[in-house]
Amino acid sequence: MRTTFIIFVLLSFISCTDKGSQQNVASSENRKYPAITETSLVVLGTIQDAGSPQIACTKNCCKDLFIHPDNSRKVVCLGIIDPQNKKKFMIEATPDMVSQLQLLNDHSSFKTQPTPDGILLTHAHIGHYTGLMYLGKEAMNANHVPVYAMPRMKTFLEHNGPWSQLVNTGNIEINELADRQEIMLTPNLKVTPFTVPHRDEYSETVGYKITGPHKKVLFIPDIDKWEKWDTDIIEALKNVDYAFLDATFYDGEEINNRDISEIPHPFVIESMAKFNNLPDKEKQKICFIHFNHTNPLLVAGSQQNKAVKNNGFNITHFNDIIKL
Repeated sequence: MRTTFIIFVLLSFISCTDKGSQQNVASSENRKYPAITETSLVVLGTIQDAGSPQIACTKNCCKDLFIHPDNSRKVVCLGIIDPQNKKKFMIEATPDMVSQLQLLNDHSSFKTQPTPDGILLTHAHIGHYTGLMYLGKEAMNANHVPVYAMPRMKTFLEHNGPWSQLVNTGNIEINELADRQEIMLTPNLKVTPFTVPHRDEYSETVGYKITGPHKKVLFIPDIDKWEKWDTDIIEALKNVDYAFLDATFYDGEEINNRDISEIPHPFVIESMAKFNNLPDKEKQKICFIHFNHTNPLLVAGSQQNKAVKNNGFNITHFNDIIKL
């Protein structure tokens, strides 16, 4: 009787394993999202670090979302897929990394390991690196996932737990970046980090210029006021085809319970005023991203949402795809 039971358990395990494998094949054949067949960027998240709804928020912007969650409200993250070279990358490791990585894999038209071929970090604020925790022993126990980081960010990860454990156990392997020094991820894909002014308590902050076979993209999810940057954003726009820019707050009315000087992001109304005299072709490059949970741009029919579009700018949406 005991032998029969053991055989039954073993057969059940084999059956479950085979079934799981078949499900993986089926999900590839009947994918929810279209397979990306050209080097492309996919938006995996658009929300500010703390998500939406945000913890302990009782305002109208959040209270209904606790009851009826919106699965498209994920923390800001970009995915990049190069089918020709069978590589995929993520810019940012967010608290929503589990579902974002799954979406990235669902869009991939090729079979590779489930982890990204590289994760590029911008800085050490909670929405931009804490997803690395899912690569550790408590979760995936990943094997040497390449992580790209600036020098201070690299040191922060190497010398502070629990992140240092990821390094010491070989879950991640950190590749050091340098300001304005281009790196080649694949023959089709290059990225260039550049420092921007921000609250740099634990690390420097960077944006990225992403260069594909045909298009160039600027990604600046976090920055202080445009005037604090040593680069003219209008000049930077001339050298790219798309620009994902910090739109944390639409205006100061959203944060009347906080000291604005402590969170000096450029308001959307300030950015629109700065870019107002640009030709329509330049305005169309701008895609606002990184929305705080209070930002009215998250509401499709809001007056502010319409104002942005009427002024010739774009609002980034979850799962937007841009061919590079």
